[in-house]
This record gives sequence, C-alpha cells and structure tokens, in this order.
Amino acid sequence: MPLDPQFRSVIDQATAAGALPLVQATAQETRSHYRSLAVSRRGADFVPEPVAKVVDDAVDGPAGPVPVRVYTPTDDRGRVITYLHGGGWVVGDLDTHDPVCRRVANAVGATVVAVDYRLAPEHPYPAPLDDAMAALAWTADRYPGLPHVVAGDSAGASLAAGAALRARDGNGPALAAQLLVYPATDPSMSTPSMRDNGEGYFLTRADMAWFYDQYLPDRARRGEPHVDLLHAPDLAGLPPAVVATAEFDPLRDEGDAYAQRLRAAGVAVRHVPGPGLIHGYFAFLGVVAEADARSREVLAALDDLLP
Repeated sequence: MPLDPQFRSVIDQATAAGALPLVQATAQETRSHYRSLAVSRRGADFVPEPVAKVVDDAVDGPAGPVPVRVYTPTDDRGRVITYLHGGGWVVGDLDTHDPVCRRVANAVGATVVAVDYRLAPEHPYPAPLDDAMAALAWTADRYPGLPHVVAGDSAGASLAAGAALRARDGNGPALAAQLLVYPATDPSMSTPSMRDNGEGYFLTRADMAWFYDQYLPDRARRGEPHVDLLHAPDLAGLPPAVVATAEFDPLRDEGDAYAQRLRAAGVAVRHVPGPGLIHGYFAFLGVVAEADARSREVLAALDDLLP
C-alpha cells in the first residue's frame, strides 16, 4: 500500500515545522523535543480516554524507586499488563504514553501498570531491563492469580521481549502473553526495511543508530540475547505473542522476522502487519483513522489470546 495519506500529511507538516528529525543534539534536548511532539500530536481538542481509576505508585527497583502508573479499566475482566513505553531507551515517560495505556486498559479489560524505567545514556543496558523485571515482579505480587502480560512499543517492546526471556529462564513471574508493538530486535540494523524506510518516515536509521549508541555504548554487549533478540539461540517456551509491525517502519523486517522465529520455536503468535502505517502509529490514536483501527485490531488479537 502507499503511505497512509493522513500520515503523509503528519510527516510533511512536522518536517515543515522543523520537528524532525526526532533526535536533537543531546539526550536532554531530545527528551524535551519528544515530549513536545507527544503533546502536540494529540490535537487541540484532545480529551483523555476515560478509565475507572489512575493511581501513581512506585516499585522497589534495583537502584531505588521506579515510578509506575496504574490504570484500572472501565470494564475489568481480570487481567493485568506490565507496560513498557517506547522512545529508544532514551526518551518517553508515563505522560507521553498515557493515551496508549488508557486504550490498552479498556480494550483488553486489564489493569495496566505503566513503568517509568531508568533511561540511557545515564542508565545504559541492562538498567532499563532490570527495572522492567522489578516492575514485573511487583505487578505479579500485587495482582496474584491474574493472567499477566508483558507489553511495550518500540524500545519498550524490545524490553518486553527481553523480560519474557528472563522470566522464562526463572528470573521472573509466569506470563500469559507478550504484546510487542513494532519491536527493535536486531541491533545490527541490517534488514532491507532499515535501508528502504530509513529516511522520510518519522523514525530514521540515523535515529536508531544514535539510540543504540546511548543504550549500548559497549558494543560487545549488543550480541547478548536480551538485546539481539532476533538471533537469540533459544525462543522455545516463551509465552504466546502478539507482534505488530508497520509497513513504512525501519524496524518492520526485524519485527516480522522475530514473529517468524517465535512461531518456528513453537510459540503461538498473532502477527498483525500495518499496511500504510509508520513507526509509532500507536501514539496517533484519535488522530489518524487507520492507526486507530489497527491499534484496535492488535489489542483484539491480544484479547483473544487471554482467558
């Protein structure tokens, strides 16, 4: 498909306004810029999707308290999701992904625990993953007996997939499923989509290279299985997965390939492609019609996987 015309307009307007590229001179400037983009794309008439309750709390993490935000859905169907936001392991927070977490909670009928994990470059790998594991344990302890999903988008999906591997190996709670929305799984950045979609579609190849440099300054660690997920030696025994990808995303091929590897390892997989869509489309809920529709399809697939 061609690029969705609403996304064509979004990209053209952002480019004309000087809002792209995503990455600015420093991590702090990039965080500020990303927050501004997150707020601006919600539109002047934005109203948060209502949920039953929102409470801020904190998890006892390996290096101190890790802030979390707990969303109770309007129709609670007895599930719980630990959600890890995207942002290249460098940007993003509880506020930037608030609309996404509200949508996830209501669509799946699940309590969502959103995690404000430590960010690179101040806290490179494995600090964000360590915080994710602490949040998983906290969620499992707080909501015992409920089907527990680890979820995330982009870098958060990479963390979610890495957390699922750790949990499978006995270092975390039992998980009912994993939701991976356009995950980063290949730090070599060598796929055809990284080349073909590496310029002009919001997230660029240069952005990803910079994010990896912040998160994994020690290049020797980029081959570790919790990072180089696409080439992890053993994916058997992982929880069922929903993997969502986007056609015009540099990360498309590595997400597609990870879904295939999971399936080949005997993991139940629902792969939901995103024709005409770009990386980050989950953040354009209520703004781009096709992003809204596809996000509901992704979450319906997750809903089907859960008891």
